[in-house]
Amino acid sequence: MPRPIRILVVGCGHMGTSHAKAYHAMEGFEIVGVVSRGEASRQSLLAALGTDYPQFSSYEEALAATQPDAVSINTYPDTHADYARKAFAAGCHVFLEKPLANTVAEAREVVDLARKTGKKLVIGYVLRVHPTWTKFIETAKTLGKPLVMRMNLNQQSSADQWKTHKQLMNSMSPIVDCGVHYVDVMCLMTGSKPVRVSAIGARLTDELVPGMYNYGQLQVTFADGSVGWYEAGWGPMMSEVAYFVKDVVGPKGCVSIVGTKEGDAASDDVNAHSKAALLKLHHAETKADGTFARRDELIDCHDEPDHDGLCRREQEVFLDAILHDRDLSAHMEDAVSSLRIVLAADEAFKTGRTVDL
Repeated sequence: MPRPIRILVVGCGHMGTSHAKAYHAMEGFEIVGVVSRGEASRQSLLAALGTDYPQFSSYEEALAATQPDAVSINTYPDTHADYARKAFAAGCHVFLEKPLANTVAEAREVVDLARKTGKKLVIGYVLRVHPTWTKFIETAKTLGKPLVMRMNLNQQSSADQWKTHKQLMNSMSPIVDCGVHYVDVMCLMTGSKPVRVSAIGARLTDELVPGMYNYGQLQVTFADGSVGWYEAGWGPMMSEVAYFVKDVVGPKGCVSIVGTKEGDAASDDVNAHSKAALLKLHHAETKADGTFARRDELIDCHDEPDHDGLCRREQEVFLDAILHDRDLSAHMEDAVSSLRIVLAADEAFKTGRTVDL
């Protein structure tokens, strides 16, 4: 077996901890250090692993001291492009949490650097490794065209979670930060080119930086006539009624993720965001008397991986790409494309105009 990939974990919050658990457990990786500006978050991550690794408060110092083969970047989005550039300059492969960057230009630069250096770049689109979401996408493709795709994820956040959300909103709105996941799914479902984007939004608190808004809904139209919307709101004022909608309609019927029931988990519970109790498939076909020809199908998803298990799947993809020199061109381009769409939605809200893509 080849020697383990020596990896530096940057960012010790929720996502950094989940990915570090994967590296710690997998024979293919060896953690050479953890990086966070605050000692408390480093100590929390190490406690979750039940072991000790070299600690750093400076990313640049950590890169120089550990000379890793790969870097796992799990920091706030406004650092992503800069940290990725420095990792590639140091000869490292990069796992990068979404979104890829703050701007399309930065995202393009990061992808071009991955190609130029010959290093692997995997972006944390966790829904792509989620078995239930994979089935959801595959089923949506059987419903005919056009598709109507309805998705949201609102979070009634408070205390530390609201503090994290406000920090995220120093650089981007909820429909940008979370929207890349769901716009990516829409693009996979339609297999069609997005042609225009519009959006609405509202600033529901004065605790945000000037010009930022904590509620938004984007609408995307595709070349094949498909349409989709995604809604996201963060904060203590958000409603927990209908906060989890994942629903696709086509000429032949519809499929929905029947997720965590309201009341079973709080909307800001990150571990519940990717959970799905069932997929419900409805067939539109009717008999001569006008009644439905087929019963609805319920597809059980109870044995799906938890959040840490999904993060491990992402790292299995990353390790496989490094060891077997997988071509990640489509993955990288899709990440740029989904970012371009959500940033166009942000522009559409701010200008009050539909943006042609």
